[in-house]
Amino acid sequence: MANTKSAAKAARQSAQRRDRNKSVLSAVRTQIRKAREAMESGDSAAIDAELRKAAAMLDKAASKGVLHKSNASRRVGRLSVAANAAKAKA
Repeated sequence: MANTKSAAKAARQSAQRRDRNKSVLSAVRTQIRKAREAMESGDSAAIDAELRKAAAMLDKAASKGVLHKSNASRRVGRLSVAANAAKAKA
């Protein structure tokens, strides 16, 4: 329990941010899963489309402060490497 008005407000703000960040991260993870499923299917057009969506969501999450920019960049890079390998295999 917060002892001051400012601590109570900080707790409310923290809860709001946590809920917002949780929904953004959940959406990002879902899109990454869809991209990986497209890679398993081997459809080149689907891979490109899903990878583009995933990269955009990761970049947006980084710009909003939900993810660190290096974390988002690393995830995009690894997805791109996997996508290129899947396209070469198909």
